[in-house]
Amino acid sequence: MEQKKLLIRSKDDIIQFVNSNPVSKGGWKVILVALGGVFVDAYDVVSLGIGTDQLKEQFHLSPSQLGMLTAIMAVGALLGGVLGGYYTDKFGRNKMFMIDLFFMVFAALGAALAPNLPILILFRFLMGIGIGMDLPVALSFIAEYSNSQKKGQFVALWQALWYIAAVATGLVILPFYLMGAADNIWRWAVGFGAVAALIVLIFRFMFMNESPMWAATHLPLREAAKVLEKTYNISVTVQNNHQEQKISKENKPYSIIFKPRYRARTILVGILTSTQAMQYFAVGFYIPSISAMLFGKGIINSISGTIFFNLFGILGGFCAAFLSNKFGIRKLTSTGYLIAFVSLVIIGVGGNLPGILSALLLAVFIFGHSVGPGAQSKTMGAISYPTELRGLGTGWAEGASRIGNMTGLFLFPVILASSGLAHTLLYLSIVPFIGYIGLKIIKWDPTNVDVENEEAFQESNSVTVSN
Repeated sequence: MEQKKLLIRSKDDIIQFVNSNPVSKGGWKVILVALGGVFVDAYDVVSLGIGTDQLKEQFHLSPSQLGMLTAIMAVGALLGGVLGGYYTDKFGRNKMFMIDLFFMVFAALGAALAPNLPILILFRFLMGIGIGMDLPVALSFIAEYSNSQKKGQFVALWQALWYIAAVATGLVILPFYLMGAADNIWRWAVGFGAVAALIVLIFRFMFMNESPMWAATHLPLREAAKVLEKTYNISVTVQNNHQEQKISKENKPYSIIFKPRYRARTILVGILTSTQAMQYFAVGFYIPSISAMLFGKGIINSISGTIFFNLFGILGGFCAAFLSNKFGIRKLTSTGYLIAFVSLVIIGVGGNLPGILSALLLAVFIFGHSVGPGAQSKTMGAISYPTELRGLGTGWAEGASRIGNMTGLFLFPVILASSGLAHTLLYLSIVPFIGYIGLKIIKWDPTNVDVENEEAFQESNSVTVSN
């Protein structure tokens, strides 16, 4: 079969080629490995949750100490997200991908072997840095290896992988529990994250290439052409051009995404990612503990509840990916917030509802979260900006998410200790309501918008409407 040939004259030709062509075989491998990174991120985040009762007993933790332990990872992720987003634009997607995986292998092992609370806090903080660095890179990779029609759909798959990882947490530690390791179940859960990270790291060495879209905006045209050639297995010819593409070495500050063109979408991304993170980490992270409250104490109830509730998250995550192009990111996010709000209000107002009814409502909450703001908020952050700003956009989304993350993780056990589960969830219902109002005020939706050439897209769109 004759190799396809392509003539390029500028970086725009490379970006246009990627946006208008099906994902290559090599591109699929990159997307799958990037999603594998999301799996590791999610596993590391939720793995500690299943052993919180054992942690409280071993280290004699108060509610505020437990909140600090669970929230410290988000502090690291905030730092890692902001720095990772910045440096993934500066140094490239592939280099940052390798660095953050080393972080997570090292930190997971250190946390699993921690002899006391300060050491555990230190390694959870380092693990957070790795996760914060990884997600912006992973989502950037997925967006930049997908064509325009599939970007939102493929990026949104990260949410399904998140819940698959949450279910895997329960499945991984169940054998250890059955073998009598209940007292140290959290160590086995956390330590397995190092194994998963090492596996993904090996695949990254085997299959990862630099993003052609990043190369187009940061490397000389001929070098970028070689990246495109390798990715799509095509023959690329660069037209001789005496005015060689100028490569900007200037570091773009975060303030650029707050300039008039991007300001509204940046504010909206911040609102959505922070509120979705707060509602998830105040409920989703503590599902093992909530399961014990609903079904009775015991590690087996925590494990089975973790598996049961997160199956609804997997369903919602896949629905989010496959419905995003049909309904649009904004509509799905709005609907998800309403589902989450209503389910939390019913649980909160109902007070002492039967356990099975509370469980079903909580499952509905998880589904609404994953089909809506859980999946779509970070997807919006990844596809609302052109390639040269995508790292900043995903880094901003990750940073805002971690602020909500820290708030939810810290406040939930503190409020729960004083108010009980029903009232805690009722107070929490204000969070999805705020997200819903944000969408009503700012109407940005990146679905099917050509952010690489936005002015031309808007002019073309206005002509089409006028005719």
